[in-house]
Amino acid sequence: MSDNELFKIPEEALKKIRTQKEFEDFFQQLYKQGVEALLQAEINEHLGYPKHDPAGKNSGNSRNGFSRKTLKTNLGEVPLEVPRDRNATFDPVVVSKHERMSAKIEHAIITMYSRGMTTRDIEATIKDIYGVEVSEGSISNITSAVLEDIKEWQQRPLDPVYFVVWMDGIVFKVRQNGKVQSKTIYLMIGLNQTGHKEVLGMWISETESASFWLNVLTDIKARGVKDILIASTDNLTGIRQAIKSAFPEAITQLCVVHQIRNSTRYVVWKDRKQFLADLKNVYGAINREMAYDALEEFARKWGSKYAYAIKSWRDNWDELTAYFDYPGEIRRIIYTTNAIESLNSTIRKYTKAKTVFPDDQAALKAVYLAIANVEKRWTMPIRDWGSVINQFIIKFEDRCGVL
Repeated sequence: MSDNELFKIPEEALKKIRTQKEFEDFFQQLYKQGVEALLQAEINEHLGYPKHDPAGKNSGNSRNGFSRKTLKTNLGEVPLEVPRDRNATFDPVVVSKHERMSAKIEHAIITMYSRGMTTRDIEATIKDIYGVEVSEGSISNITSAVLEDIKEWQQRPLDPVYFVVWMDGIVFKVRQNGKVQSKTIYLMIGLNQTGHKEVLGMWISETESASFWLNVLTDIKARGVKDILIASTDNLTGIRQAIKSAFPEAITQLCVVHQIRNSTRYVVWKDRKQFLADLKNVYGAINREMAYDALEEFARKWGSKYAYAIKSWRDNWDELTAYFDYPGEIRRIIYTTNAIESLNSTIRKYTKAKTVFPDDQAALKAVYLAIANVEKRWTMPIRDWGSVINQFIIKFEDRCGVL
C-alpha cells in the first residue's frame, strides 16, 4: 500500500466530520485501530506465525480469542480488544497486561504531584484536560511507582570524596497511628569533585541523636564515601559526635547564620540593630584571633544583658570559627548552610498544598520529586570553581583525590 493510500481513508472520513464530538470520536477510533493493529503484530511475532497460517498447526501455542480492557488516554477512554494465546505467555509491550492508563497521562499525574498539587486537584485537572476520570486511589498507586525510584536513588553508589557536605532537616506533619505527628526529613547535599552539588540522600525520623546521625553517615560510607573534607551543618543534636566517629578527619563548620539567628532570638527590638552590628565584628573579622578579641569586647558590652548569647558562641567556638582557617573562596561556601536551606525552601514551595501527609511514604515521595525538580537546575559547577578547587588542593593535598 502506498503512502497516498494509507492516508486516503482518514482524509475521506475527515470530510464527513461536522461537529467537535464527531472529530473526537474519529480520532479515538483511529487510535483504537492503530493500537489493535500493533497488538496483532505483537502476537504474530510472539507465536511466530500470522493468523490462519498453516505453520501454526502443532506449534504448541495458538491464539485464544481476546480480552477486553479500557485504556484511559488523552483522547478519552478507549475500549480495546487485546489478543490472548492458549499458553498465557503473551505479554504485549504496546499495552501491558495490567496497564489501564496511557503513559502520557501517568507522566502528567507524576509531574503535577511533583509540583505539589493535591490528589483531588490532580483528579480534577486530568478530567478537565483529558476528559477521563481518575480516582484518588489510582493517582496514589501511580505515584507509588516512584517508591522504587526512591529505593534505587537512596542506594546508588556515591563518590569516594566530597569536598563539602551540607546537612539539615525539614519538618512535616505526618499521620501515624491515627495521630498527626511532626517528623523531620533530613537531607544531605554533597559538593563533588567537578564542583557540582548533588543530594546524597534523605532520611526520615521523629527524633535526632548521635546514634541517628551515625546511621546516616554509615549509610553513605556503605555507598562508597571514604572521605568528607568539610561538613557544614546547623548545631543538630549529636551531629558533631557522629561526624567525628564516622569521618575522623572531617572538619565540622557550624552554620554562622543559624548562630546569629539563635543569638538574637530573645534580644529586645530596641537593642537588635546595635547588637547585630557589634556581633558582625565577631564573625566578620579577618582571622580567628581578631574574632576572639571582638567576642571579648562584645561580651563586655552585652554580657550582663544577654549572657546566653555569649555562652553559646564560646561553647561552640572551634566549630563556629573553622572557616577562618581557609581562604575566602572556601569560606563563603562553608560558613553557612544556605545551600541546603535554599533546597528546603524550594521543597516547601512544592509541598505547601499538603498540610498533612497520610504516611511516611507519601512525605518521602513528595520530597523526592521536589528534589528531582531542583536538581534539573543544578547543571553548572559552583561559582569560581577553578579557584575553589585549587584552594582545596592546597589545603587538603592528597585527600582531594582529583590529581
